[in-house]
Amino acid sequence: MASSKEIINTLLVDVFNQILSIEERTLKERGVTISMSEVHVLEAIKNTEVPTMGEVAKKLRITLGTLTTAINILARKKYVYRYTDESDRRKVYLKLTDLALNVLKIHDEFHDEMINSVFKDLEIDKDEVLMKSLENIMVYFKQRY
Repeated sequence: MASSKEIINTLLVDVFNQILSIEERTLKERGVTISMSEVHVLEAIKNTEVPTMGEVAKKLRITLGTLTTAINILARKKYVYRYTDESDRRKVYLKLTDLALNVLKIHDEFHDEMINSVFKDLEIDKDEVLMKSLENIMVYFKQRY
């Protein structure tokens, strides 16, 4: 019989991979032509208060070089544009285009539908122990990593 650690590991990894796979397939079906990694870069830009290259790289936990490569591709595809602060030309800001905002709208709709479905089908909001456990897992990963 599998240990609790093995079961939890399998559950977390499988759920994570399933969500990514479903998300990618659904977005492709809805006309999104960029990769999930690129979508998540757009999402990080949107969710960064002051979206400089440095702040977005920090939010994504990637190097500035890795982000630069992604931004070069997204800029070429017309999802993002860069601009510098006239008073401090070292700061490079990122701005999403309408094309990017449309992709993020589709992405957000997917997440809303997924969560609504989970609540409807599984009624997890009625299981206080499960809700607290999921919250504890989230807090743990945020603090640890």
